[in-house]
Amino acid sequence: MKQLLEHIAMALVDNPEQVDVQVVESERLVILELRVAEEDMGKVIGKQGRIAKAIRTVVNAAAVKENKRVVVEIVQ
Repeated sequence: MKQLLEHIAMALVDNPEQVDVQVVESERLVILELRVAEEDMGKVIGKQGRIAKAIRTVVNAAAVKENKRVVVEIVQ
């Protein structure tokens, strides 16, 4: 799921080398913290959060196979 999130984020931003995903994992919950360059935050979030919501939907669909719950957080 980390690689999936990195791949999606790198495709969206102008500075793909600054994309960083940190994983915090527990037994049934995985938290993915996505960090991008400050000027790319708008591209990852999108108008009214639509891009962020779509990213979360795709990552959650991938997590269903592993029977885990995933939370994607976009942090600075």
